[in-house]
Amino acid sequence: MSDFNDFNNPQVAKLPKHLRQFIVEQHYEKYTPIDQAVWRYVMRQNYSYLKHVAYYPYIKGLQQAGLSIEYIPNLQTMNDNLGKVGWGAVTVDGFIPPAAFMEYQAYRVLVIAADIRQINHIEYTPAPDIIHESAGHAPIIADIDYNNYLSYFGSIGAKAMFSSKDFELYEAIRHLSILKEAVDVREQEIAKAEQHLQQISEDMGEPSEMALLSRLHWWTVEYGLIGTLENPKIYGAGLLSSIGESSSCMKPDVEKLWYNKDTVNYTYDITKPQPQLFVTETFQNLINVLEDFANTMAFRRGGSESIVKAIECKNPATAVYSSGLQVTGVFTDMGINQNDELTFIKTTGSSALAVEGKQLEGHGKLYHKDGFSSPVGKLKGQPIAIEDFTDLQLEESGILKDQRVDLIFESGIHVAGLVKDIIKHNDKLILIVLEDCTVKESNGNILFQPEWGIYDMAIGATIISVYNGAADKGAYEEITHVSDKQTHQVSYDEKTEKLHNIYKNVRAIREHEVDFEQLRDLFKKVKTEHRQDWLAALEMMEILHHKQLFPDLEKEIRNYLELKSENEIEHKKLINDGLHVIENPVSQLITEKDN
Repeated sequence: MSDFNDFNNPQVAKLPKHLRQFIVEQHYEKYTPIDQAVWRYVMRQNYSYLKHVAYYPYIKGLQQAGLSIEYIPNLQTMNDNLGKVGWGAVTVDGFIPPAAFMEYQAYRVLVIAADIRQINHIEYTPAPDIIHESAGHAPIIADIDYNNYLSYFGSIGAKAMFSSKDFELYEAIRHLSILKEAVDVREQEIAKAEQHLQQISEDMGEPSEMALLSRLHWWTVEYGLIGTLENPKIYGAGLLSSIGESSSCMKPDVEKLWYNKDTVNYTYDITKPQPQLFVTETFQNLINVLEDFANTMAFRRGGSESIVKAIECKNPATAVYSSGLQVTGVFTDMGINQNDELTFIKTTGSSALAVEGKQLEGHGKLYHKDGFSSPVGKLKGQPIAIEDFTDLQLEESGILKDQRVDLIFESGIHVAGLVKDIIKHNDKLILIVLEDCTVKESNGNILFQPEWGIYDMAIGATIISVYNGAADKGAYEEITHVSDKQTHQVSYDEKTEKLHNIYKNVRAIREHEVDFEQLRDLFKKVKTEHRQDWLAALEMMEILHHKQLFPDLEKEIRNYLELKSENEIEHKKLINDGLHVIENPVSQLITEKDN
């Protein structure tokens, strides 16, 4: 992307191409006056409550991240501020694949959904939005122990193996979240998408590494508490950005448990309030639990159990030979001996070879377009692994350029052909290229024959690591720039434009402290032309209450809102919470530094 905007932020500038493809422009001008009012309402509610229960000084954290209570954050301002603590931020279009999300974290870049929730989802939205991502995640980033955990989690998560079911689940969640935040979608369509998601959720089978890791992410980064079981504080972004659950979660009926390695056994449901939450004494404990879990993962264990995970994934993964050679492709088969040790591995379709994360020249996915297979193990009767052979040992084994060779592995696999090339890296043999080659298992099963072309034989006694995705992502992954959806080109009808104008005027009156008498006319318009709206009236009452102006008008608006609260059950809590914040002033919010 030649027009890539890195906001002069070193972390954003380091992002590789395959991650840049998800970035969309923020288009700050697309936020309407109602959007700005929604941000302000949620942030004032958050502050009013969270100043008592958030782990860190809320306003100070917001300011360090370049956020204010008054305005939707601007990405450049956020990057200027986050840059000071070694982080950055970019905007994306809704849900992005979990592995990409994790990798952004590893690069110390916060992924922020560019959209903001609609007013009718003001308390909670299943779709990612700028309130959740920036007001939830960003203010705690300045805490060094926490941001180290976040980036370490990203680097582990980016290697986690998926199951093919995880991909289906991701697609179903993304589809539903888009429908729920779209305008004019038929209920029938949403119900169908919900049913589809439900079916996939119930048929997930054994949880994959990514499914288990996502539980740890949920119970820490999203819904974590820190401190003691009796008096915990909130640090999880899901709680910090939900004006409903941040308060209900502290009630005794939500069980508080210590966060430890057993937490991975607790599933979660993103559509319901959580029945229990987990408390950590320190952020270091989060890293310790993650480290314990990482030791069970395929990227650290390797071997046949890890190749099984790769086959189940049905998507590109990478297996690393003990020689350092990395094989990327969709794994479809493997051989094992009676001790469950690997004897060969096989990919189907586009495959590639790399070393130290860089694709080997001439071994990209076009060259290996029909897949790749190779033995794993030592040669029969040889105590030393082939990758460690000296030139003399290669000669003694008959492995010489332009010589025919006959090799039998401990597994019984027999390789016979003409050596065309011997490739080493860091004094380790990683590849032998053969012509006129036949590869057979001990039972006579043919794995390769001369008419199939050149045989590239990977070298390595064992498979030491298996992880999700490609070794050299830049060279292997398709860069499909999926993010050009013009979400900012929303057209509003005349009535909505008029309501936007009312919000705009109310903000101008509040900020410039002029034309207060205009509020009478604005309220009249809300009352007669926009009866579905409640937030504009609340903002007008806030001005009158704090400025002690026109008591008759303040009383009229209060009566209007109280009646609305009684008659419209869906607005009852929102209006009452709004009135509470007005009467228990959260003034000096913009300048307050917090305690």
